[in-house]
Amino acid sequence: MKRTSTGAKMAALLLGTAVFAAACGSSTKSADTTTATTAKASATTAAASGSTAAPTTAPAATTAPTVTPNTDPLIIGAEQEPDCADFINSCGGSSWGFWMMGVPVLPRAFDTVNDKGVYSVKPSNILDGEPTVVSAPKQVVTYKINPKAVWSTGDPITSADFKYMFEQIAGPDAKDVYDATGYDKIESVDASKPDTAVVTFKEVYADWKGLFGGSYGIMPSKYLTGKDRNAEMKDGFKFSGGPWMIDKWDKGVSITLVPNPKYWGDKPKISKVVFKIIADTAAEFQAYKAGEVSMIHPQPQIAVVDAITAGVEGNSSYTANTGSVEAIWLNNSKAPFDTPEVRQALAYAIDRDGVVNKLFGGLGVKTAVQSFNPPIVSKFAGSDFSVYKKDLTKVNDLMTKAGWAKGADGIYAKAGARASFALRTTAGNKRRELTQEILIAQLKDAGFEMKADNAKAGDLFGKILPAGDFQAAVYAQVATFPLPALTSLFLSTNIPSDANKQSGTNWTRTKIAGLDDKLQAADKELDEAKRIAISKDIDKLLAADATSIPLDPLPDITLWSKKITGPTDNTVLGPFWNMNTWTLSK
Repeated sequence: MKRTSTGAKMAALLLGTAVFAAACGSSTKSADTTTATTAKASATTAAASGSTAAPTTAPAATTAPTVTPNTDPLIIGAEQEPDCADFINSCGGSSWGFWMMGVPVLPRAFDTVNDKGVYSVKPSNILDGEPTVVSAPKQVVTYKINPKAVWSTGDPITSADFKYMFEQIAGPDAKDVYDATGYDKIESVDASKPDTAVVTFKEVYADWKGLFGGSYGIMPSKYLTGKDRNAEMKDGFKFSGGPWMIDKWDKGVSITLVPNPKYWGDKPKISKVVFKIIADTAAEFQAYKAGEVSMIHPQPQIAVVDAITAGVEGNSSYTANTGSVEAIWLNNSKAPFDTPEVRQALAYAIDRDGVVNKLFGGLGVKTAVQSFNPPIVSKFAGSDFSVYKKDLTKVNDLMTKAGWAKGADGIYAKAGARASFALRTTAGNKRRELTQEILIAQLKDAGFEMKADNAKAGDLFGKILPAGDFQAAVYAQVATFPLPALTSLFLSTNIPSDANKQSGTNWTRTKIAGLDDKLQAADKELDEAKRIAISKDIDKLLAADATSIPLDPLPDITLWSKKITGPTDNTVLGPFWNMNTWTLSK
């Protein structure tokens, strides 16, 4: 499953993004991170080629300050306000919503862990050990629930909560679901024993560990059964099975979390966390520099990149080993991109490396990615999009063969229609606006007319893209689990329609002969080597069709005050995943 990133919408793939570790005032080094304190950051992140990030180095460590108990709230800048907090609903696809109110608040069956840039999963503390799996005659997964795991009400987390999630996402009465991928493979959930959930699948499903967690978490059946889930959750909810609880959501202003007193794991050491909504990325950065917020996880804007390379007060980290892929997503059902020849011509019209270098060269990220699989799952990725380098001769050959000819204005036209389109993205994102400016100039030289048509994040990801009301868009898909998730993006049955009750995230309306069979085969394959081979076949099909055009790995950047100790990298669960272990000094 993927979410979109605006700022970023998890729609993040903004999987999420990550924070890189530094003890307060000190710097640490790993294979794919850079952390800096007030001194100029000398490290560089090597170019992300294909879907692979290269190593970085970090400056020498400094002495961490003494931590004094602090009852002050931690104030964090948030680039995006989610549409809603019902993460099952189509309105709940925001990465920032997932990071702020999903990961810290809702329990999940598996946690994603980062071991020096290598991502894997392990059972979370709601489970009593690794689930047992039987593969024949049907795949059956048995989850034993930790007897200490309770909701904030004191009620135990039970198998009924697993069953509730399945029914809400893929049951006969499910509606307006963001993405049912994986849950639609479940045949039944036996909740007859409260401490044991037995999940039987219709067919083998390799990514079963991504269920009952991922971007949805687990929700309390006792509280929600018989109620309108969306009405109960969309404006925030009072229950919790994680270390934090939602205290209040002041729309347009802030979201406040407080510790969950019933949490059975590591209890939060900070009295309150306030996410201050600052949708304008330039204003967010200024708020950090002015000390109005103590931490930001900004989109990698030019000003932020320049500040990191020049040296910014506090701690900073960045990496290209992310769970994100930013791309030019093309609506395959809308002219002029309803034929592969025009999509291929567009891909040959763009100097993708030039775009990426302009945006992220200061961080050492200088080349385009060549797959929709993000860097953290690069072993599943092919490099087939590497054939698309700027070549105006190929542009002309493809367009001419498809019946297009340049008009007096230098723009291709066919049957009275010009090769003109609008590229949509999130309003107020300066980096994406710069991307649009670069593309407008490049494409004009190639015979395409492109215009910018931007929208608020909530409108873009909640309405425009699901409805297919676009020709092209720039945003990032963010992984919510460290495994390939292209089925949710490109399986034809995931095109929102009446047949699937308008759920699904194949917003590009991709339909390629043979692709569905490959995607479904990958989802069933338990042998990793065979799955890698199938995944690379999928990349070949996507590149040959030029269904969309991958751009960059959307580097993860985090800046935080010396007063904060504890942030560590997790590009899947986001920058606040272990916030319950942080401390805030005076």
